[in-house]
Order: sequence, then C-alpha cells, then structure tokens
Amino acid sequence: MSKIAFHIGIIEIHWYSIMIVLGILTAIFLIYKEAKRHDINKEFLTNLIFYVLLFGIIGARIYYVIFNFDEYAYDLLEIFKVWHGGLAIHGGIIAGALTLIIYCKKWKVSALKMFDISSVGLIIAQAIGRWGNLFNQEAHGGVVTRAFLEKYYLPKFIIEGMNIEGVYYHPTFLYESLWNILGFIIMLFLRRRRYNKTGEVFGFYLIWYSIGRIFIEQLRTDSLMLGTMKVAQLVSGVMILVGIIIIIISKRGDVFENKYNVKEKEKVKFK
Repeated sequence: MSKIAFHIGIIEIHWYSIMIVLGILTAIFLIYKEAKRHDINKEFLTNLIFYVLLFGIIGARIYYVIFNFDEYAYDLLEIFKVWHGGLAIHGGIIAGALTLIIYCKKWKVSALKMFDISSVGLIIAQAIGRWGNLFNQEAHGGVVTRAFLEKYYLPKFIIEGMNIEGVYYHPTFLYESLWNILGFIIMLFLRRRRYNKTGEVFGFYLIWYSIGRIFIEQLRTDSLMLGTMKVAQLVSGVMILVGIIIIIISKRGDVFENKYNVKEKEKVKFK
C-alpha cells in the first residue's frame, strides 16, 4: 500500500496528510454550522479555529515526539516531517483546549459552550483522521490471521493494508474510527435535547472517546509509554473523570438554567 497519493511536481502528497486535512475541514464545516445556530460572532470563531488548529497540531506533534524522542535524537529534522505520521491526539486535545480557554476568556465568551459546539466536529475529525494510519501502516494492534480479518467481511484494501511484510495485524485504526462515528451520531441527537445543559455534550465526548480509547489501546503494539503504563490509557482515565465532573456541575440548578439550546448572542467586537 502506497503512502503517497500523488505528486505535484517534486512534492509528494501523502494519504496521511489528506485524511488529516479532510478531518479538519469536516470539523470546521460542522463547527461553523452549529455556531451560526447560536449566533456566535463569525470573526471571533474564525480566529479561534485558526489558533486552536495551530497550537493543537503543534501540541499533538510535541506530545508524540516527547514520548518517542529516541526516534528523532539522531535526525532532529525528522521532527518537522509531520506527513510521515506521529501526531498524538491527546497532545492536540490538551493544547487545543488550553488555547480555546485562553482565547474565550480574553473575549469573555463561554469556553464551555464553545467546547460543546466544537466537540461534535472534533470526534468526526478523529474518525476520519484515523484512516491516515491505514496508509502509513501504523497504530495497529497485535498479530492476527488473514482468516480473522476476512471473518468480519472487511474490505480487501483494509486487509491488504494490515499486511505488513507478510504479517497481518489488528486494524485498531478501524475500531477507533467506528467507535468515534457512533459517538458522533449520538452527540448529534444529544445536543438537540430540549433541556440539554451547557457542558453536557463536551462531557459526553470526553467520556465516550476515552472509554473506547482505553479498550482499543490495550490491543495496540505501538503505544506511547510511561514506564510500564500506556500514556493514552492514563490520559483517557483523567478525561473520563473530567467529563463526569463537567456533567455533574452542568446538571446543577433549575432545569431551565444554563441551557445549551438557547441562543445567546456573544457580544464580541473586533477592531
């Protein structure tokens, strides 16, 4: 399976990059659509997306490099070759979340509401971006047989993509992608509930994604490690706890208070 989709002159366009960009564009479209329903200032949103994406990608790369520095110690330029793979979603989530909080605080916009608006787009972007791992033949699980993969009627290109030097592996990228797609569908309905409180959608995202990641990570053979512990499982555990706390706090008060589906025009002025 080729990692390269096509060439533009001497420039190689990798499938990994295409899937990441496709995921990002899908997320942006959904975020703009939902933000419009809540009368969020478009210029504020555009700037927010730009900074969150910028620092999110940087954070995802730094996070990955920190836990895999041995791979880059003798070729530091490889750190900047993101198209070769090596973006850790947890690093992106942490850096992006911090950026969102800081920017929303500056313009006195509810960060929690922006997390709700953004999380639906984020989870489907993760579902799409995971397919880049197929083309890079990375982020897979342990050894399985071809018969095991065929038993589940997987498309031939996935089976062949999981054939690495004659050995077949668990397509964990597919498991996570499907889990995220299911979460995306649930969240689409969740955020339309009449008495949905601000923070509930984001809290659900943290819990749903993290539960799936904990189980799927157990199958992976290339996990980022902290001693004998898998970093993704540790971080996912923290995210589940944060998600539960957010939902509990958002549930406080009268059923009509702090409702998500109430248009509250954010008064953000740019000069």
